[in-house]
Amino acid sequence: MKRLAIFDMDGTLVDSSQTVANAINYVRERLGLSPMPREQILEAVNNPHINPAKYFYEIEKFEPIHEEWFMDYYSRYHNQELRLFDGVEELLNSLKSRGCKIALATNAYRRSTQEALEHLNMQNIFDAIVCYDDLKRAKPYPDMLLHICNTLNIAPKDAIYIGDGMKDKLASESAGIDFIMVSWGYSKNSGEDVVVVSSVEELKKRLDIYCIK
Repeated sequence: MKRLAIFDMDGTLVDSSQTVANAINYVRERLGLSPMPREQILEAVNNPHINPAKYFYEIEKFEPIHEEWFMDYYSRYHNQELRLFDGVEELLNSLKSRGCKIALATNAYRRSTQEALEHLNMQNIFDAIVCYDDLKRAKPYPDMLLHICNTLNIAPKDAIYIGDGMKDKLASESAGIDFIMVSWGYSKNSGEDVVVVSSVEELKKRLDIYCIK
């Protein structure tokens, strides 16, 4: 049985699609670039095969000013645009009540993650949180997941990871952690060699089976 459930944030627990797309387009505007269609942005967010700086901003790498612009938009508008997917709060509380540790592994920056969780009143529910700028390597590398396991003293084989994209899948495979993919996120999911769930209710039923009682 699993003792630890690790979750991705954006597209898995939180519907941040409007905020993420608008923030990226806000940075593009500051760079003199035309807006990118929302669906194009969301499909690319979890693509492990692209250079996101090049794809979104036509630059070779992110600079601090780009994070500053992104966070400027995020800080001003996240409280109007973010929401939990229906049933997520009940799911997390159910896992906690049954003795399962829960953690967050997100490629969002620490500042935006904290702002999002505070807005959603979820800042105290997780046993561990690891963000994009906490470690040298983010997803699709396994570092975040392994760091959480080490922090909570739980072996990877006793953990399960839930996410919405290929970066999540690749990170879990490299970490030796079982993976469940949700279909309501930002990526076009392939069910090949992956357990895919289509609703939070279905996810809860699966985690009721996997996680300790």
